[in-house]
Amino acid sequence: MAEAETRYRTVADFTHDWEFWRRPDGTFEYVSPACEQVSGHVAREFLEDPTLLDGLVHEDDVPTWRTALESASGSTSAVPLEFRIRRRDGEVRWVRFASNPVRLPDGSAAGVRGSIADVTSRKLGELALERAYQEIAALKDRLEAENTYYREKIQSVEGSGELLGQSDPMKYLHFRIRQVAPSDTTVLILGETGTGKELVAEAIHSLGPRKDRPLVKVNCAALPPSLAESELFGHEKGAFTGSTAQRKGRFELADGATLFLDEVGELPPELQAKLLRVLQDGTFERVGGHRTIKADVRVIAATNRNLVQDVKAGRFREDLWYRLNVFPISVPPLRQRKEDVPTLALAFVERACQRLAKPALEVPRSVMEALQAREWPGKVRELQNLIEQAVLVSDGPTLRLPEQAPFEVPGSPGPTTARSLEEVERRHIIEVLESAGWKLEGADGAAALLGLKPSTLRSRMQKLDIRRPSS
Repeated sequence: MAEAETRYRTVADFTHDWEFWRRPDGTFEYVSPACEQVSGHVAREFLEDPTLLDGLVHEDDVPTWRTALESASGSTSAVPLEFRIRRRDGEVRWVRFASNPVRLPDGSAAGVRGSIADVTSRKLGELALERAYQEIAALKDRLEAENTYYREKIQSVEGSGELLGQSDPMKYLHFRIRQVAPSDTTVLILGETGTGKELVAEAIHSLGPRKDRPLVKVNCAALPPSLAESELFGHEKGAFTGSTAQRKGRFELADGATLFLDEVGELPPELQAKLLRVLQDGTFERVGGHRTIKADVRVIAATNRNLVQDVKAGRFREDLWYRLNVFPISVPPLRQRKEDVPTLALAFVERACQRLAKPALEVPRSVMEALQAREWPGKVRELQNLIEQAVLVSDGPTLRLPEQAPFEVPGSPGPTTARSLEEVERRHIIEVLESAGWKLEGADGAAALLGLKPSTLRSRMQKLDIRRPSS
C-alpha cells in the first residue's frame, strides 16, 4: 500500500491536473502541486483547511458538486463533472472533475481520489458555440416566418399590390392608415369580402415601426378546428398524435413583428379566450406545454362579419371585441367609389398582360364606360378577375369584354343575358380545352394556352365541375 501510494504521488506531482486524495472524514491525504496553477492556492492550504475546496466552488454549482461527491464515494467508476470555481484572485474558471473511490485491501472505504483539470478555454468555446446555435435557431425561425409571408404573398391573387384610387372614400382610408401606422396600436379592419382588407394591413405594416420585420399572416377561416390552436400558438413534441417535433406558432414567429389575423370573426370560442389573453398581457403557452412564452406582437385583425351582432348573439366574446376594436378602419366597397374603376381597370390590364406574356392592350372608351356602369357587388377582386378574362379573350390591340359578360352598357336596348363570373370562366376554359383536344399539359396544352399551371387548371376544373365528355 505504501509503495503504491508513493508511485501515485510521484506521478501526480508532475501532472498538470490537480490531483488529490480525500479521506472519508473530509480531510486530505494528498494534494498535488498543480492545485496552485488551477486555484491559486498552494497544496498546504488545502491540507490545513479541508473546507477550502468546497468554498471555491461557484455558488450556483454547489448542489451539483455535492451530489457528485456523494455518488463518487459509492461508485466503481469515475464520475465526470464540469463546474465553476473562483480562484484566489476572484477569476471564475471552468474545471472538469473526475473521481473514483479508494478501497483498502480489506475492502473498507479510504475516501475518494479526484482529479481536477482547467477546461476554461474549451468550455467558453462550447458556450459561445451554443449561443451561436441559439441565435441561428432564432434567425431560422424568423426566416421561416418571412418565407411563409413571401410565399403566401406570391401565391395570393396577382394585381392587388396597392390601394389604388383617388375617390373621397379612398382618400379617407389613406388618412386613417397614416394615422395609426406609426404606432403599435391594435387595428380592426372592417369590410366586405374582396374589398382589399389585406392590402390595408400591408400598408399599415409597411408604414409602421416594424416594417423591417415580416408581416405574418393567418387566415382564421381556413384553420382546421383540430389544428387552429397549434397553428397560432405552436405545440410541444408529443402534444398530440403526429406531433413528432416541437413547432412554433404564428404568434411566436411574429415576435417583434406584425401578425395579421384575417377573418378573425371565424375563430371558435375557445381560441377567442386564448387570443384575448395574448392581447391583454402578451403571453401564451404552446399546446402540450407548461412554459409561459412572452411575445411582442402587433396585431392587425380583419373581418367581413358584423361583430357587434355576433357579440349580441353570443358568437363572439364582447371583451375580445373591445380589445380588437381599438382603432377600427372601414374599407369602402367598389360600388361606393365607382370613380376609381378606370384607375383600377388600367392597372389590372397592365398587370394581366405582363403576367400572361401578352402585348399591352388599349382600353376603349366604350369598355371603360361599361365597367363604370356595372353595379359591382363591392368586390375589387370581381373587377380584377373579369379584366383577366378579358385579356385572355382579346386577340387584337384593344381590350374586349368576354361574350355575355354580366354588364349593362349605357345606351343599349337592355342588359345582356346575365352570367356569373364562374359561368363565364367555365365557358372560356371549356372552349380552350376543346381547342387543345382536352390536352392539359405541354406547350400546346390548355394550361399553357390559359397561362396557368396544370395543377391550377385541374383545381379550377374540379371547382367548376368541368369534365371531359365520355365520347
